[in-house]
Amino acid sequence: MSTIDQTEESPRNLMSQKEFDTKKYALQVELLKWQHHVKDTGQKHMVVFEGRDGAGKGGTIKRFMEHMNPKSARVVALDKPTEQERMQWYWQRFIKELPRTGEVTLWDRSWYNRATVERVMGFATTDEVAIFYSQCYTMEEMWQESGICLIKFWLDVSKKEQERRFKERESNPLKLGKLSPIDRVSQDKWDEYTHAERSILKYTSEDNPWIVVKSDCKRSARIATMQHVLLNNDYAGRNLDNIGEINPNILKGI
Repeated sequence: MSTIDQTEESPRNLMSQKEFDTKKYALQVELLKWQHHVKDTGQKHMVVFEGRDGAGKGGTIKRFMEHMNPKSARVVALDKPTEQERMQWYWQRFIKELPRTGEVTLWDRSWYNRATVERVMGFATTDEVAIFYSQCYTMEEMWQESGICLIKFWLDVSKKEQERRFKERESNPLKLGKLSPIDRVSQDKWDEYTHAERSILKYTSEDNPWIVVKSDCKRSARIATMQHVLLNNDYAGRNLDNIGEINPNILKGI
């Protein structure tokens, strides 16, 4: 991973809109090259975006998808399980969404819901969470052995910034639908989510590490995630000057 040196913590507006637009354009051009390469070579990709409510998962995915061809790239954003799905094997509904040959899938939350939202909100029992952890590594390992390329981002937002974003959702009619009942209690359960987050980030491996993204500055976080995907996947016509260097204060591996 190529990085640049910056010593200060990232504030909410670390990157200007003009800088963001310039970098985003260059990166989206590279994303299209990568997508064409994935399709032409028959690769299969999963890019997972996890993190607290309000961390910017959906907005980041939106910038990835903005110019990609939906015929070979799609977003996986599963709703809460139905009664029938709750009776099924936990992994069943996720397996149905695995990428096809030549396809990129971007996951707005994932199977890790069991160890975060379901755990904190009491939708999953302690035994169910333990079973999840006992199976998760094996499942991901099998997917990768079958040829699926997996990248996992954890978007990390501060409590203060999460609160600000929730208030913005309450006051902005265009964002009101983004504020769910679960979002509304996230601040009260901050410590419980912190404990769940630490458990997940500890549960990793050299072959399948989490990439933690500081997302208080949405623009910087979106640029860094695009850069990471492009720098960690070789493809025809890749232009490293277009991709640029990753700010190490924004993104780091576990």
